[in-house]
Amino acid sequence: MMEQIRYFLSPYFESVNPLFALGLGFIALFVGFLIHFIVFRVVRRLSRRRSSPLWPALFNYGKKSSLFLVLLICFIAVKPLMNIVPDSIPSVNHTISIITVIIVAWNLIQAVTIMRVSLLNRFSLDEEDNLKARKVHTQFRMLGNIVKFLIIVLAIGIGLMTFESIRHFGVSLLASAGIAGIILGFAAQKLIATVLAGLQLAITQPIRIDDVVIVEGEWGKIEEMTLTYVVVRIWDKRRLIVPTTFFIDNPFQNWTRVSADILGTVFLYTDYTVPIDKLREELTRILHESPHWDGLVNVIQVTDAKERTMEVRALVSAEDAATAFDLRVEVREKLIGFLQKNYPESLPATRIVLNNSDKPDEENKEKSPSENLK
Repeated sequence: MMEQIRYFLSPYFESVNPLFALGLGFIALFVGFLIHFIVFRVVRRLSRRRSSPLWPALFNYGKKSSLFLVLLICFIAVKPLMNIVPDSIPSVNHTISIITVIIVAWNLIQAVTIMRVSLLNRFSLDEEDNLKARKVHTQFRMLGNIVKFLIIVLAIGIGLMTFESIRHFGVSLLASAGIAGIILGFAAQKLIATVLAGLQLAITQPIRIDDVVIVEGEWGKIEEMTLTYVVVRIWDKRRLIVPTTFFIDNPFQNWTRVSADILGTVFLYTDYTVPIDKLREELTRILHESPHWDGLVNVIQVTDAKERTMEVRALVSAEDAATAFDLRVEVREKLIGFLQKNYPESLPATRIVLNNSDKPDEENKEKSPSENLK
């Protein structure tokens, strides 16, 4: 068996026992495994003892990719000692080059993820005033996706350029770059426009992660942003997938663009006999007892008067859109209950007034003739 392995490996190594060269490679890989195990054992302990989010992110996202990088470095370090046959050196070097490009690109992508996660952990989206956190999350997620996309494109380009035939093909392709560029531009203009729209969203930030928006008549929050599409989590847990170009080309509502606090309106339609002052007092009582009110806005106004009803608007405020919705529901229910209990006659009603023209004649019949003469 050993002789068969030696015979199979002998064309690839010279002046060195092939089994020795193979064993040297295995030893290098074992040393790489050992170094990686020790280093990440230390990283794991640091992630448990230190409060910095860098160490947990490094352990979770860098463990696998860094293992292959360490193994590659150890193998490259012992490769000169293996005395590979000169005829096999170009193919071996080419294989190592391709593997190196893939592993380095993988580690760079993981490094971007580690930086993003470690930095974003310092800005929580669960805080009441999370405007700054939403800005940072949006910027880092979008820019991180752009950097990853560029790394992948560069890695593919470098990997293809290692092939001699493709390199010559690339040179000939550059000679006709004018026509190729026009064709490629027309074919990929929608994709390019979408990617550029994603980049514009990351820089200008008309929307951010966790923003409350109304898109296509749907109320929801921005859950995810990529270079090509945005995911809106609708209030009933549906997801609306919207291309990034939509937010550049179409108007939409952003309720948390500057701050999270928002005004809420409640409309009531009542009879003209409703006591507005009592309604104001009741609204004040409701708001002071409600945990949803932020203590800023408390207004009741008659905003319209129609032939049968009067429109009354209650204007209230809350710290964010979700709380404002709950506050509006609470105010609407309690004001209607107040009117039903205390002023039921002030609820909308339709009146019919009958003008009986025969009544004077009946009264005249009951009177005496002398009284009628008077």
